[in-house]
Amino acid sequence: MSGQVILLSGGVDSAALAALVRPDHAIAIDYGQVCARAEITAAEAVAAALRLPLSIVRADCSTLGSGDLGGRVPLAGIAPSREWWPYRNQLLATLAAHEAIRLGLRELVFATVLTDGFHADGTPEFFRHLDTLIRYQEGRVGVSAPAIDLTSVELVRRAGVGADLLGWTHSCHVGNAACGLCRGCLKRLAVLKEAGLWP
Repeated sequence: MSGQVILLSGGVDSAALAALVRPDHAIAIDYGQVCARAEITAAEAVAAALRLPLSIVRADCSTLGSGDLGGRVPLAGIAPSREWWPYRNQLLATLAAHEAIRLGLRELVFATVLTDGFHADGTPEFFRHLDTLIRYQEGRVGVSAPAIDLTSVELVRRAGVGADLLGWTHSCHVGNAACGLCRGCLKRLAVLKEAGLWP
């Protein structure tokens, strides 16, 4: 087994990282998040622009969701932010690893960036543990986060991507149409402006 597969959410970070590392394949996951349809549409557009084969994995975990992504009030006293979904990256890694094994690929690439360290599952320590856990199992699939020390703007600049690619992205946490107010929408706009890709 060889090759990389990137988790392509359809957001700015995963689009830029896909352009930078040029993996062998991409996976978009509908795990029951409220913005799934728009994320899948964006991932399809980005994958097509990069001529990257794309698999779509669907697993309705909506009853497990919390916060904006789950269309619910965040879990009181636990949620570190409004969009927090418990064990989200662990869930995505598990679902993606199934598809990676089927495709004969051996490394899952997450587009986690420096500011994602706000969440426990966005830290280098988490990804070291996750890599060990997934590799320990029979499929021996590894996990990496090659942009974890970069900001989103640094990643966009290093990838050399422009509005022609990033214009397809969707980052809204609360729906399939960008609200312009949630943390995801505000981050996307800030990154595009700082990167000089928005007026």
